[in-house]
Amino acid sequence: MSETRLIGWPLVDLCRAPNGPRDRQLLMGEAVTVRGHRDGWAEVTAQRDGYPGFVPDAALTGGRMTHWVCARATHLYPAPDFKSRERAMLSLGARLEVRAETDRFAKTPHGFAPRAHLAPLDVPETDPVAVAERLLGTPYLWGGNSALGIDCSGLVQVACLACALPCPGDSAEQEAALGLPLSEDAPLQRGDLLFWRGHVAWVVDPDTLIHANAHHMAVAYEPLPDAIARIEAQGDGPVTARKRLRAAG
Repeated sequence: MSETRLIGWPLVDLCRAPNGPRDRQLLMGEAVTVRGHRDGWAEVTAQRDGYPGFVPDAALTGGRMTHWVCARATHLYPAPDFKSRERAMLSLGARLEVRAETDRFAKTPHGFAPRAHLAPLDVPETDPVAVAERLLGTPYLWGGNSALGIDCSGLVQVACLACALPCPGDSAEQEAALGLPLSEDAPLQRGDLLFWRGHVAWVVDPDTLIHANAHHMAVAYEPLPDAIARIEAQGDGPVTARKRLRAAG
């Protein structure tokens, strides 16, 4: 019988098999459906996108999430004191149950987090590009979903989820599921998505992209025509789709 559990670690790999390769990552507070257990590992499906895999049994917990980390990253402290030794770092997108608040801190089951770094789950962001820009400079990591390392589809997903937009975990599924197609001559605007075979990027403005990519090995800005030419020249082909998530304004 399946059950819903939450991720209780700051970050955990979603593995293809027990002790297998990483396919994606899950952040603290994200919900999973547990379908079974094997040798200390739980077979799960991520509720954010239906992605299947395995996580250690020890990474699972219960609770009720109320807030999410809206800053690039934050820390959990054992006391409401910035000078106390931190317990853990949490990435943009992590979720917490806030049980009490002071002027500067939120009390959670895992420790105290700065209030300035948290936002209620029921108040979504409105600009996914602004969310992606908080991760500018983050190292590229294949399958990554956090401020410690992220890939192209992870950057799209964290920004969409922050704006309450459902989003698959891989770029091919994102290309199929997200937005409406644009013609090749349609002017691009902030928040549009460009897709290649195995890659995706946010449009910052008509001349600029932001994307996590292995060329810069980071989340980086890149002039749009330069990116198109470079990606095709390296053998990954032309742009396969231009998509718009919402109408202008």
